[in-house]
Amino acid sequence: MKRIDLTTWLDQYLDVCRYQDKSNNGLQVQGPDEVTRVAFAVDACSASFKAAVAAQAQLLIAHHGLFWSEHLQLVGPHFERVCTLIAGGCGLYASHLPLDGHAEVGNNIELARMVGLVNVQPWGMYKGEAISFIGDLSQPIDLPTLIGRVAPHIGSPKMVQAQPNLQCKRVAVLSGFGVTMIDEALAAGADTLITGETSHSWYQAVAERKLNVVYLGHYASETCGLKALARVMAQQHQLETLFIDLPTEL
Repeated sequence: MKRIDLTTWLDQYLDVCRYQDKSNNGLQVQGPDEVTRVAFAVDACSASFKAAVAAQAQLLIAHHGLFWSEHLQLVGPHFERVCTLIAGGCGLYASHLPLDGHAEVGNNIELARMVGLVNVQPWGMYKGEAISFIGDLSQPIDLPTLIGRVAPHIGSPKMVQAQPNLQCKRVAVLSGFGVTMIDEALAAGADTLITGETSHSWYQAVAERKLNVVYLGHYASETCGLKALARVMAQQHQLETLFIDLPTEL
């Protein structure tokens, strides 16, 4: 497939112009004109670039791209990363918020499906656009049962802050660093928030609110959208796809 046709499709399918995002979403490193094999990785880094080149992929799609609207000179590790792609004949495409908020293959809609949410609605506003989802469970369940639905897909949570005797009925999902949205989740009627990670400064703030919070790990929470996008691209464009797994345990 022509690279220009594939990246045009990606831009449109992921609606990259919809979001105000520092990630510089879209094609970041050009790569070959023809693409037959596409690699996917959460992070654009030396390890993912080397793995994509070793797999003879002509394009790597990363959730966390190489450029974030800041000036970076091509020196040191940054130079080495870019050289790996160019010398290896591999381009780079980044999709950050567009892959969080996508209603078909996004990280958050995939998490909502894993949990089994119904009546799913867009939620989690960022600069005027919803980047996540909230929904209901068909019947209340306890927190261990909820976790048991997600763990087989992306692993056990890194941490859980559970409120005593609070069952899960209405669940908000927000991959990455979503703990900052606890009040928005409560305002939307959620009793449970599934997100990626937290920090020390947020621990007591969560403990003081009547809300269960499940921290899947930033990395783990953002693998599922890439895998879903890979399935769609393989089916619709007959491309070979592979996921490069580089867990950070964070």
